[in-house]
Amino acid sequence: MPQVKEREGSGIVRGRGGGGNGGGNEPGGLEAFPVPTARLGLWIFMAVATVLFSALVSAYLVRMNLPDWKSLSEPGLLGLNTALLALASLFLQRAAWASRRYDLGATRRNLQLGGLLGFAFVAGQLLAWSQFQAMGYFLVSNPSASFFYLMTALHGLHLLGGLVAWGVVGSRVPPSALSVQLCTTYWHFLLLVWLVLYGLLLLT
Repeated sequence: MPQVKEREGSGIVRGRGGGGNGGGNEPGGLEAFPVPTARLGLWIFMAVATVLFSALVSAYLVRMNLPDWKSLSEPGLLGLNTALLALASLFLQRAAWASRRYDLGATRRNLQLGGLLGFAFVAGQLLAWSQFQAMGYFLVSNPSASFFYLMTALHGLHLLGGLVAWGVVGSRVPPSALSVQLCTTYWHFLLLVWLVLYGLLLLT
């Protein structure tokens, strides 16, 4: 059965297709590939990133037991930044829900809010670095400071990648439901990773 495009009310595109394998393609962007392929690619990427962050956390826990380790004071902005990232994830989830209802206005509005909060998180992390340096903690000050910069920088790079994906999804007119959902899934992953890293910094 050939691909059928539908625009219902709000204008969000959805696709219906069939075939021997029961799968289908959605039009545009990430949906040029079969749905399982797009989702599988994202999950593989997140699995690789999870291994990378897990190795970093393991190295942190081992290194902190050596004599030259010095505990650090927490920059005050980290708590606020965590709240900003959580709100970004919430608005992107709302965008995903709206995309399933084919509500273009709510989808785009929540996408925009989620992305703006993501940029605010990145800006807040840079300000936290400034606070950290004002307290006398630099990249080579001690091993704990080096790990702080490394973990926050690595997470920040992944988040910038998420913002690039967010920009691509938001530029689609109209955005497809699958691309919005994949972007949302990745942002939830980034939030989970940050909560682990932030919790580790607080506890140690």
